[in-house]
Amino acid sequence: MPVTPSANPRIIEALYAEALALADRARDAFEALRRQPANDAAPPAGGSLGADEDLAHVQASCEALRTTTRIMHCLAWLLNHRAWFAGELTELQLRRHGRLIAHFPASDPACIIHLTLAAQAVVHESERLYQRITRLEQAWQSQGMANAAPHDPQTDPLPMALIHLRERLGLALAEAG
Repeated sequence: MPVTPSANPRIIEALYAEALALADRARDAFEALRRQPANDAAPPAGGSLGADEDLAHVQASCEALRTTTRIMHCLAWLLNHRAWFAGELTELQLRRHGRLIAHFPASDPACIIHLTLAAQAVVHESERLYQRITRLEQAWQSQGMANAAPHDPQTDPLPMALIHLRERLGLALAEAG
């Protein structure tokens, strides 16, 4: 029987520390890649890089953006959950605004092989972190669905904002009709 992951404060804090360290390593790896010359040979007489070198630079830039965006989405998800555990967000706020982007595009293996080993490691670690957080997100969402019960006005009165909205809608419909 598979074990269902569970988001708890210790797991969230550990993943948050890991994601912060990974963000620093990503910055360092891609900055070093940006500063690294395309090859050790001198540029052509025209002074510009060839089409292959240009493509390699664009692919590296795209992968750097994709990887750092993946890490930042993980950090945002973790920060939202830290705030929820600290009581700074309600469960409703977290469910509305604390979701992880589904189906984030994976890195292109054909592009990754042209990166330095350090950059390749960061890309793979960011994908692994994203997959781990995705599993936590799915477990948390399914747990919320399982615990959700139909609204019972006797035990759970409607929030005041919803009551006021219904009153305004009733007035608007009465005026229109």
